[in-house]
Amino acid sequence: RTASDRSIDGSGVYVVCVLQPGELIIYYELEEGERSSSRGIVEVSPESHRITRFVEKPEEGLTASRLASVVFYCIQKNTLCCMSDFLSLQPKTTSRTFGHFWEWCINEKHLDVFGMKLPTGFQLIGQVGLSDYTKWLAHYSSKKHGNSAKPITCRSYARVGLMGNPSDGFNGKTIAMTISNFWAEVTLVESQALSLVPHPLNDPTEFGSLQDLFCISRREGYLGGLRLLQATCKKFYQFCSKQGIALTKQNFTLKYDTNIPRAIISATLKCLMKFYNITDDVRDLPKPVRANFILSVETDELFITAGLQDRVVQVYEGLVYMDFSKLLMDEQGHGNYVSMDMSSLPPFWLAYLSDPSDSGRIHSNIRQRWLNGEHEVVEAMKSFSELTDQAKDWTRLAQLMNENFELRRSVYTDGCLGPGNLKMVDLARQFGSAVKLPGSGGAVVGLILDQDKLVEMRQAFQEAGCVFCVITPYNPSQVLSEVSANLTAR
Repeated sequence: RTASDRSIDGSGVYVVCVLQPGELIIYYELEEGERSSSRGIVEVSPESHRITRFVEKPEEGLTASRLASVVFYCIQKNTLCCMSDFLSLQPKTTSRTFGHFWEWCINEKHLDVFGMKLPTGFQLIGQVGLSDYTKWLAHYSSKKHGNSAKPITCRSYARVGLMGNPSDGFNGKTIAMTISNFWAEVTLVESQALSLVPHPLNDPTEFGSLQDLFCISRREGYLGGLRLLQATCKKFYQFCSKQGIALTKQNFTLKYDTNIPRAIISATLKCLMKFYNITDDVRDLPKPVRANFILSVETDELFITAGLQDRVVQVYEGLVYMDFSKLLMDEQGHGNYVSMDMSSLPPFWLAYLSDPSDSGRIHSNIRQRWLNGEHEVVEAMKSFSELTDQAKDWTRLAQLMNENFELRRSVYTDGCLGPGNLKMVDLARQFGSAVKLPGSGGAVVGLILDQDKLVEMRQAFQEAGCVFCVITPYNPSQVLSEVSANLTAR
């Protein structure tokens, strides 16, 4: 039950796991084109990592698993006696193999056998030919000459809450979408030592003057984006340790650029997953768990006030419907998240204060009132959820956005919302625009109902000291279609 961190036979693989009482089988994911009939195949419980079934070189269709056992096992001393029992049951020499031994132990004797995944390949074990060796010699030769050190660059995008927020923190329902106007970009490249590169603007260590230090610190605070990189890496290592996922013995350099710092965590995690070949599969880091992971980096590691909605949208991307009901959260550890069609999405605009309000302040004492079961707050959160379900009909969106804001205003009060937010809402309504708060505060999102008034409205917001922009939704399915079309054209 103690954690281990060691290298196996100098093979360049960190084995990071939490040992449990039982036997251990190493497995990997078969590559495309690799036949499962050439390997012992394991079926693994994603929760406990226990091997629930072992099938030795199965015929096609016998198991859907693509997890192949390799000839690395850790066997407890008191289990060795089982080998003689197994051998006595096998009169044929051809059946006296480790594969059939594990079939017998797991499927018939129901021994506690656990699995640990190595994110690499073992294609040279077994029946291979010269072409297989040639392929892998070329692979390692390219690594030796540094051709494999191609940068991995990932982006995560800002989100706007279109309906239902702030009920996401109160077992409610929301609809939100990612927008490409604001993003965080992280680049990872393999290197000799693990290095985190400070951002020249967000992590300055030199200043032109004391006045520059004052202005930058007032605008950016004392803590830049570097801590987000470090906290994500620390939490990622910890997660893989607990999940029994072995990480290859490779170092890397991380650097970032951003105009929305919180998204750095999500972008960093994407890079780490690609670098270590960690997938969205249920046995690795599935999307709902990824959203929880990102939130835990912020709340547990950095003590940042944050909600789950933002992280869910950053992981799923596009337009997402989210149900955070208590029953779902208790039963499965996450809500139900459904990607929505963006083809008929109406146009939106976004405006924000140059000196935005504090997120913690705008939430006030609502959480405590909700935990106390105060009728007004509990009913308001139910109403937010009802508005979210109604908002699937885009023709009613303008009315529902206004209702969402007024409901929030009645519960949080004007004093809590602050004069800046109220000023932006009032300004939008002067131009007949539906408007609401897309997040915790400091910004408003509006529905473009009259294109002719857009230029005049933009000018009015800018004269009021606000930044104004037309929202460009980030649609991941559209991006994939464009990439596919470009590849086809080539």
